[in-house]
Amino acid sequence: MEKIRIYNTLTGKKDLLKPLKGKKINLFVCGPTVYDFMHIGNARTIIIFDCFAKYLKQVGFDVFYLQNITDVDDKIILRAREKGVEAQDLAEAFFKEYLKDMALAHVTSVKKYAKATDHIKEITSQINRLAEKGYAYKLDDGIYFDISKVRNYGKLSHRTALQAEDSISRIDYHKGKKNRGDFCLWKFSPQATIPVVENIKAEPSWKSPFGAGRPGWHIEDTAITEKYFGAQYDIHGGGRDLMFPHHEAEITQMEAVSGKKPMAKYWMHTGFLTINGQKMSKSLNNFITIGNFLKRYSYQQLRFWIAKNLWRSPIDYSEGAMIEVAMSLEKIEEFLRKITNLKLQITNKSKIQNSKLLKKFKEDFYAGLADDFNTPKAFAVLFEFIKELNKMLDENLVGKKEAGEIYRFFEEINKIFDIIDFEKLKTSNVPKEVMELVKQREEYRKNSQWQKADEVRQEIAKYGFSVDDTKDGTVIKKI
Repeated sequence: MEKIRIYNTLTGKKDLLKPLKGKKINLFVCGPTVYDFMHIGNARTIIIFDCFAKYLKQVGFDVFYLQNITDVDDKIILRAREKGVEAQDLAEAFFKEYLKDMALAHVTSVKKYAKATDHIKEITSQINRLAEKGYAYKLDDGIYFDISKVRNYGKLSHRTALQAEDSISRIDYHKGKKNRGDFCLWKFSPQATIPVVENIKAEPSWKSPFGAGRPGWHIEDTAITEKYFGAQYDIHGGGRDLMFPHHEAEITQMEAVSGKKPMAKYWMHTGFLTINGQKMSKSLNNFITIGNFLKRYSYQQLRFWIAKNLWRSPIDYSEGAMIEVAMSLEKIEEFLRKITNLKLQITNKSKIQNSKLLKKFKEDFYAGLADDFNTPKAFAVLFEFIKELNKMLDENLVGKKEAGEIYRFFEEINKIFDIIDFEKLKTSNVPKEVMELVKQREEYRKNSQWQKADEVRQEIAKYGFSVDDTKDGTVIKKI
């Protein structure tokens, strides 16, 4: 097995991937807050980790991929009030929409979707233990975590506790807090003064030892991972925007309650997805939902566009980028169609040459992925391989058996990325009109009517196709 190195936000360098327990990898990725449809910015993180989990499995690891679902939260409650519905009904409806989106995008590696509301017992248990150890205190609206009680607060994002005072991103405001960066672990049920829509609850609420209420945002993740993975696990993933305060809060809570460090050995943060240079987000109203995106493009195009960029670098959405994606996938499909139709038997010398080339391609491809899951490097190898093989195909140096081996390796690649439509390869992508012209041209060629055959070739070109005459017959290619 190739040694795998991954850039670890916690250490600031590429670390050798060495699981805590043999070949077992516990992977946790922050899931969505289900109050709206998911956009392609959300899809970036989810698809990257889907590919990464499948890659780890492909190279021999046993991966348990866990994802949380935030189905109780301020945003959900606010949206439910706007729509005049129950918060839990709204959350459940959008959770179902999320699962539909995951199915459409062929995200299949997640073994467990864990809802916050299914883990209230674990959440209240963790808060109780934090309180017993002196890390939590009570105010009139909830239970808060005291960040001043923790050493090395901010070690993931490289912020100090003092710098945390500047952050108000989803950190609850209360004038009685000990530190401005303190965050709420448990929010008490609101008082009667809060306006309530007729026949609609103000917000969901559960009984607890410290009063009826609901969990804060950060505590659900650590309660869920503690249940399924214990106090420590291998990899935590999520978008770069979650690094502070959310992931910092997770580390602080879990390490405080367990006394064990680190909570997660490796931290992977995906880069932002932008549109016209701006971060794609619901608050800026500049997002494209996954569902709408997939009405225009195939799921293979979505996955390839996301996968071909380095996971921790920013990417920008544009029509031009998607045209490039379509062209790149067409190159792969055209190449695979070409080798599928091979009937040629070749010399032993050519077989050895092909075997060496395929072996080197495999090694270089997986070496790219082993180096920080460097997909741009791996796909550059793939297209260079196609270029070299196309030259050999033109010289009739690739045989049927070797073509089969190459085809099977592309199937192996597709188990990781799911970017090739192999069903589509079984059917012709050439229009009927073009096929009729090709037959007509063949008749002219048989009768040595070369000028008329050439005129038909020009007609075929108008449809965007070319014809090449080889020993194995006519090959039709998209221009």
